[in-house]
Amino acid sequence: MTVTNTATFAQGMALDACVCTAAKTTYGDGTNATLLSTAGANGSEYTHIAAIPRATVTATQVQLYAHDGANYFLIATALMPAYTMAQTTLCPATALAHIDGTVIGEANPLRLQSGWKLYAGIGVALAGGIVVTASRKDY
Repeated sequence: MTVTNTATFAQGMALDACVCTAAKTTYGDGTNATLLSTAGANGSEYTHIAAIPRATVTATQVQLYAHDGANYFLIATALMPAYTMAQTTLCPATALAHIDGTVIGEANPLRLQSGWKLYAGIGVALAGGIVVTASRKDY
């Protein structure tokens, strides 16, 4: 992107999603990590990242990694509570937050530069899977 003193506006929006099923028990590599999103050509802003189970789940860690093409960086985690899936109850979503604990949102987005990717992982295997979604603005 050319450096300028004029305002930059989003050029596109997307909802990215992945399903995590395998337990990711290592924190510095791509083993059992699932591709969630690829930043746009001029970088991206993520205004919401959350996870929701597709089946009964025990308490598990949801993990978010930034990948620069060579290294995986653990940048966020959240604890998904145990939940018994039933059609008569609300299935709770778990929002992810920045390292400092602030929730990733419109007022406090996660910014990712061009060429980087986001990967998701879960601490406990779940055959039914956990869906992780990311709302993205491309620049």
